[in-house]
Amino acid sequence: MEKKIDMLCVQETRWQGQKARELGEGYKLYYMGVDNRRNGAGLVLRTGMKEGVTQVNRGSDSVMWLKIVVGEATVNFVCVYAPQVGCTNEEKDDFWDLLGDTMLKVPEGEEVGDLNGHVGEGSRNTEVTERYGVGTRNEGGDKIVDFATARSLAIVNTYFQKKLTRRVTYTIGGQNTEVVYIMCRRNEL
Repeated sequence: MEKKIDMLCVQETRWQGQKARELGEGYKLYYMGVDNRRNGAGLVLRTGMKEGVTQVNRGSDSVMWLKIVVGEATVNFVCVYAPQVGCTNEEKDDFWDLLGDTMLKVPEGEEVGDLNGHVGEGSRNTEVTERYGVGTRNEGGDKIVDFATARSLAIVNTYFQKKLTRRVTYTIGGQNTEVVYIMCRRNEL
């Protein structure tokens, strides 16, 4: 890989099972999938990162979490694939319950990682977001902000001013948005 990425969260893996597989060039994929039609979350780690994995937690095909020792710190990378438009409210509620339960398992003093969604620009809650988001927040984005608020997390991407081309992670129908977020506890900013 030209970008020399150490870790990458992937969604819609569409592979069944709870496995890890070597991908070549020093990369290893940890994944969880129930069926091959939708969902599936995974984390790809490069040599150096993969040797630090101390725990793999697969809550469902939409929430998984790796505990990795990086230098002196223990970091918990939570990779999620939130239910999309068209999913039932029950599916969405089950997802948020599972994610909440997962976050409770991350010990205080250990860092925390990734979340997918539409938060938008501006700051409805300055304790959780800052003004450097992209696009318009939707109902799903409100749930992400509420989730972060309830757990004293900050949506880190919104705290740093970057060129728009560096913030946009998803484009559809001429609309740009940022759908990949990194969260950490607010006291870690």
